Amino acid sequence: MSDMNKRVADFIKKHQLLQKDKHYLVALSGGADSVCLLLILKQLGYSVEAVHCNFNLRGEEAERDEMFCVSLCEEQHIPLHRIHFDTREYASSHHVSVEMAARELRYRYFAQLCQDLSATAVCVAHHQDDTVETVLMNLLRGTGIHGLAGIQPVSYLKAMSKPFPAPLTVVRPLLCLSRSDIEQYLENIGQSYMTDSTNLHADETLRNKLRLEVIPLLQQVTPSVKENIAQSARYIHEAGKVFDEAMKEHVTKVMNGNRISIKLLKTTPSPEYVLYTILKDYGFSSPQVEQMGERLDAESGTVFCSSTHEVLIDREELIIEPLYQMAKPMQIPETGTYLYHGASGGMNTDEDSTMRFRFSLAEMNMSEIPHDKCIACLDAAAVTFPLTIRPVQQGDRFVPFGMKGSKLVSDYLTDRKYSLFDKRRQLVVTDSSNRIVWLVNERPDNRFCVTNHTERVLQITVTP
Repeated sequence: MSDMNKRVADFIKKHQLLQKDKHYLVALSGGADSVCLLLILKQLGYSVEAVHCNFNLRGEEAERDEMFCVSLCEEQHIPLHRIHFDTREYASSHHVSVEMAARELRYRYFAQLCQDLSATAVCVAHHQDDTVETVLMNLLRGTGIHGLAGIQPVSYLKAMSKPFPAPLTVVRPLLCLSRSDIEQYLENIGQSYMTDSTNLHADETLRNKLRLEVIPLLQQVTPSVKENIAQSARYIHEAGKVFDEAMKEHVTKVMNGNRISIKLLKTTPSPEYVLYTILKDYGFSSPQVEQMGERLDAESGTVFCSSTHEVLIDREELIIEPLYQMAKPMQIPETGTYLYHGASGGMNTDEDSTMRFRFSLAEMNMSEIPHDKCIACLDAAAVTFPLTIRPVQQGDRFVPFGMKGSKLVSDYLTDRKYSLFDKRRQLVVTDSSNRIVWLVNERPDNRFCVTNHTERVLQITVTP
């Protein structure tokens, strides 16, 4: 076994990246890195097939690279899978950059192919220099501890589209090698490879500018800068493990379901970072969390929004919920059973958004009047159809059962310590004159309740 093969074999063993009894895909571009990866994995005895993606971005050069991959795989007797993408069209229609479009397209294809071929993972040819460039890129953009840990040997990508619900496993066996190691290895064995001309121009991407201009300048100051940055990234990655364990403890301490205790949050060493650890998974950016952290003492009812979720300050808690969409009113022309599709939003949206309302008439019998907040018993003579089920509106008033004077619904719900999120989901049933007859699952309106003079009862029952 050559020195290079041994270094890669040791790295694979150390990080438990591959197994000899499993099957893997290798992303093959035709460049030095991927050619090296394919040959070493084959020589180490792993079961592999190659995958080449043509993004149709570089004209004849892209065709040249594809034909090289075909020829290489034929020589090595390795199965090759090829696909062509209209990357610019995808980027335009999905409103993403060409670079992001290429990433989404290839990883979606990799996920599909892994399922079709029962492959355990896709192997990609990131190496030590890629980690150095990634660390510098993240540093320039402003990043947390994980951004400074560079590229990791294994990552798990969530499925980006149906019907591929399983995540894609991506492994990087060459992170123990530098670009010069790889090029020297291929030269020693007399193996040719293709060069992407876009990587030779510093003005193409930030990564190119760092590789071709910034890193050479840093090497003039410290010749071992790449090795030092790579080593620092490894240290930070290890420190990140300790950091993550501590964060888990703090998150568990301050969070209960979809609620964060502001009081407990303030007792943590870094309330802002604990908050960011929780909210980054709900679409909130670092600047948004910073603003939120500065306003933890804001009055109840303050709301912060991401593209997918909202955070509400409610007394001593932060409440997280998906973005709210108000439900539409539903008219009830006569007695019967109706399905009402409620507001979207809330942590249990899928289970709770649809409710069954049953409207029925019965003869009056005081002994059979149920005492259940999910059932309203009203004097049928006082209630006129059509009825309407709708969310509560600003200015709504009703006369709570047992009271004589009217009260704003919002004040009633505030007295009940309902949050803003709870209030806007509250439903009412109104009569033909838009008078509230029932504050659903709370109280009927006293004006419509049964009395000793009631002859027929309109019973409204609601169930999820």
